[in-house]
Amino acid sequence: MTDGARQQNVIQFSADYEPEIARWVWAFEDTRRRTKQTLSGLQPAHVDWTPSLERANIGSQLYHIAAIEVDYLHADILQANFTPEVEALFSHNVRDAEGRLTLLTNLPLADHVRRLDTVRAIFLSSLRGMSIAEFRRARRMSDYDVTPEWVIHHLMQHEAEHRAGIAALRADAERKRAL
Repeated sequence: MTDGARQQNVIQFSADYEPEIARWVWAFEDTRRRTKQTLSGLQPAHVDWTPSLERANIGSQLYHIAAIEVDYLHADILQANFTPEVEALFSHNVRDAEGRLTLLTNLPLADHVRRLDTVRAIFLSSLRGMSIAEFRRARRMSDYDVTPEWVIHHLMQHEAEHRAGIAALRADAERKRAL
């Protein structure tokens, strides 16, 4: 670090949540911080860039991350329909007829980040006041049982995997543009 600030690799969590839940929230938020760090300085043209129409672009992956997060929240944790606020965030199907991520274009990075932020705020709000027992209570779905604790773990993994794909697409786009 060139500014003399000491890097802090310390988990600091909010008192807004039960302590065990707060640790998960911190890790969940750290995952998002890393994704935003990957997007920092991204050229607008690179949001839509893809090496072929067979691959999702960065915008499509960001849309997908947000959609999956809010779906797990509503379907598995809350077991409730989307609110009108959430429905308004998702005007496109996440997948096309072939099952691939829908290729979204002409949406600014700021819109994707705003969607991610809105979905995350809704998710975190649902965890405030939740007891550790409720956090670990299995919800019975038609084919599986799931806890909010597992959902957060899964969403962190999901986002990290897409973040790697985003970083690779960004590097490819920057390399292609430099040629």
